[in-house]
Amino acid sequence: MKTELSIEFFPPQTEEGASKLRATCDKLALLQPSFFSVTFGAGGSTRDRTLAAVRDISAAGHEAAPHMSCIGGTAEKVRNLLQEYMDLGIRRIVALRGDLPSGVVDPGEFRYANELVEFIRRETGDHFHIEVAAYPEWHPQARSPRDDLLAFKRKVDAGANSAITQYFYNLDAYLHFVDAAHALGVDVPIVPGIMPIGSFSKLARFSDSCGAEIPRWMRRKLESYGDDSDSIRAFGLDVVTQLCERLLAAGAPGLHFYSMNSAASTTEICRRL
Repeated sequence: MKTELSIEFFPPQTEEGASKLRATCDKLALLQPSFFSVTFGAGGSTRDRTLAAVRDISAAGHEAAPHMSCIGGTAEKVRNLLQEYMDLGIRRIVALRGDLPSGVVDPGEFRYANELVEFIRRETGDHFHIEVAAYPEWHPQARSPRDDLLAFKRKVDAGANSAITQYFYNLDAYLHFVDAAHALGVDVPIVPGIMPIGSFSKLARFSDSCGAEIPRWMRRKLESYGDDSDSIRAFGLDVVTQLCERLLAAGAPGLHFYSMNSAASTTEICRRL
């Protein structure tokens, strides 16, 4: 059975980074992913670089899915950006609330992702397949798990076609979230986000900030390797591959890899699968 794959990049900051990303994209294209998504900085801070990366991916003959953040944006800016993506032949958007840049208080004309989804649908009809975010371990700013689940449902009700989750290492968190969403009548595919493990220190820092749990047994094991990067990578490949196997066995509709602009770990995990 062919597993539906998608792969995420962040927009490079330099021409050298853009060149490396093009090479990485070529390598990962061998996995035949359905699309490559490209992230969008806080308050649209990477708008031009996101657009440039999307152009490169599209020019290479691959489907690109730019992230769009509503925080800090105006209806006019979002409308213009949607038109640019339509002109490029883009058919898929990842619609997110996003984060406010540091020191900025005004969220702009859109406060929540469901408002952005509604706007995209109103402006462009069914042109775009709209992906939204889901949080199996709950969004760190949510008042309660119930509130977070209802926020997710509002995004789907606004017109989202499917969802990509924050990464996680606890299978039960994903399965419980999917069951709870189905109980509310949400029937769109909820694709698990997969984060390969390369550096424990970076993973721990990022996980603490975004609310993704590293299970205690994993954290202790990774800590025990100290600076032994080869052991960390080998352990990470084993753990993440096993997670992917269990997700697919449980009926997950696909896998979305957070590649961190590197081909090696994602390629190896898919090879093992």
